[in-house]
Amino acid sequence: MASTTPVIRHATREDVPAILSLIRELADYEHALDCVEATEETLAATIAFAPSDVTSPGPDGLPITEPVSPSKPARCLVLESPTSNQVVGMALYFYNYSTWRARPGIFLEDLYVKQSERKKGYGKRLLVELAKEVQAFKGGRLEWNVLKWNEPSIKFYESEAIGANMMSEWVGMRVDGQGLPKLAKLLD
Repeated sequence: MASTTPVIRHATREDVPAILSLIRELADYEHALDCVEATEETLAATIAFAPSDVTSPGPDGLPITEPVSPSKPARCLVLESPTSNQVVGMALYFYNYSTWRARPGIFLEDLYVKQSERKKGYGKRLLVELAKEVQAFKGGRLEWNVLKWNEPSIKFYESEAIGANMMSEWVGMRVDGQGLPKLAKLLD
């Protein structure tokens, strides 16, 4: 009898095409497909992957992957459908730090489940795995951003099951594109 439970594991290099496909689907959903610069090559160079022959996370809840570094800062959990064994969801994340708590945490960059696989609890399962990892390294929080217009996701995150709180007192700031070299040269 086939399992009805999806497999959640840290991505391996072999998952890069599926990860890129999910990123592109997410960008399309967010009306920003033309903004995707990621390629299989850039993802392969910037994600810390699990070895193909190892199950990650390990029994202690911590990832078994290549080490993270400034040039390879991200990790990615993938979710395989129990019926197709295909990657149908992902949680791409990196580590952050709270100065007030003096504790590490996880910043979830992207959570995405294919449209055809929604309403099966897969997004919840990915968030649970991330929360377990934060607890395993005695971290202080799991956080992420959501687009203001994405009401279905906001309701899901604020539901009693997930329990996330909207941080309405904070405003996100970003320097990118031509603004980054301009800022870097500001005092030259």
